[in-house]
Amino acid sequence: MSSKIISITALVLGFASLGLAGVACGSVNKSITIGPGTETGGQSTVNGGISVGRSAIVNGSLETVNGQITLDDQARARDVETVNGSIRLGEGVTADDLETVNGSIRVGAGGMIEGSVSAVNGKINSQRGTRVAGDISNVNGEIEIRGTEIGGDLTTTNGDILLTDNSVLQGTLTIDEPSGWNWSGRKSRKPRVIIGPGTQILGEVRLEREVELYISDSASIGRVSGKMSSDDAVRFSGEHP
Repeated sequence: MSSKIISITALVLGFASLGLAGVACGSVNKSITIGPGTETGGQSTVNGGISVGRSAIVNGSLETVNGQITLDDQARARDVETVNGSIRLGEGVTADDLETVNGSIRVGAGGMIEGSVSAVNGKINSQRGTRVAGDISNVNGEIEIRGTEIGGDLTTTNGDILLTDNSVLQGTLTIDEPSGWNWSGRKSRKPRVIIGPGTQILGEVRLEREVELYISDSASIGRVSGKMSSDDAVRFSGEHP
C-alpha cells in the first residue's frame, strides 16, 4: 500500500509543478467530458472531474487531483487516478490500474481491470462477472466483492470485507495490523470478514489482527494464519451469517 501512496503523491506533485505551465492534454481548473463512442488520448486536470461516455476509448491515462472520474458502460482507458474523489465504472469497462486516496471505487458488472485497484480511505465495490488481474487493497473502508475473480491479493487494515457470490481469489486475503503513531495503544473495532457462498480463496487467509470471521459452508479457503485460526471462524449456511 505504501508504494501506491507514493505513486499518487507523485501525481499530486507532478500536477503542482505543471500548474503554472498548464497540464498537457487537459486543463487545470475545469472538468473534462469525453463523448460517447469517441476516441481520444489521455486526459488530466487538477480541480475538476472527468466523465467518459459509453463505448468511448481513451488511449492513455485519466488523472485528476480534486474530482470524481466516471466511465460509462463499455468504455476503455488505461490508468485511472484521482486523489480526492471517487472512481465509478459502468458495466463492461476495461482499464488498467484504478487508484484513489480519499474516495470510493466501484467497478460495474463484467469489468476487466488489467492491473490493480487501490484506495487509502474509501470503499471498494466490484460487481458480478468482473476480472481484476492484480491486487485489490485499501486501508480504511469496506471492500465488497461479488462474483469477481481476483488474480492477486486482497488486503485491508480497518475495513470490513465481503467476498461472495462465487468469487475467486487467486492470492492471499490479508488483514494488516494498524501501525503508526496514531494507532499506538489505541483499541479499534474488529473488522468483519465474511467469506460467502461459493467463494474460493486459493491462497491463505492471513490475519495480523483479530477480526469477526464468518465462513460459508459452501466456501473453499486455504489455511487461516496469524492471530486466529479456522477454529475461530463462525460457520454459516444460506446467503448471510
